[in-house]
Amino acid sequence: MTMRSNRMCTVIMFVALAAVGGAVPTHAEDTEQMVTLNPQTLKFTQIPDMPACASAAILRGNPRYGPAWVLLKLASGCQVPWHWHSANETLVVISGRGALSMKDGPPLQFLPGAYASLPSHHQHQANCSRTCVLFNGADAAFDIHYVDARGEEIPADQVLKPSARAKGEKK
Repeated sequence: MTMRSNRMCTVIMFVALAAVGGAVPTHAEDTEQMVTLNPQTLKFTQIPDMPACASAAILRGNPRYGPAWVLLKLASGCQVPWHWHSANETLVVISGRGALSMKDGPPLQFLPGAYASLPSHHQHQANCSRTCVLFNGADAAFDIHYVDARGEEIPADQVLKPSARAKGEKK
């Protein structure tokens, strides 16, 4: 095995250990089924109410309706403004470079293997200087609530400018 594949195996094992630790969904609708996925066949799609530079591939569950595990991809230069989620969220960095800033907490540098557990309603923002792939586990349906500098909730349309959305769309 190459050094790169050894690192990937280590990260995958870390994700599996995090799953056993209970910081990920307690029940996904497909937990009675065996699931195997080939990384070459994963389909990344844009995420509603997120910047166009963010996409996800569902690994388990359905993020629209309940607990889910996804691979989250943030393109180079992507910034996800300050926000919070109703669900508890677990992040493990698979690849890329960037940072997660958290209100009332230390920043997390995105390096392979970096881990964050964010409780429900915890405000945070993310950015990637080099395309990031993150394992993301949530224990409830996905939602995103953007906030201003005072921590007051603001509409997604106010944060996600039409020109920023259009960058990710092909004409």
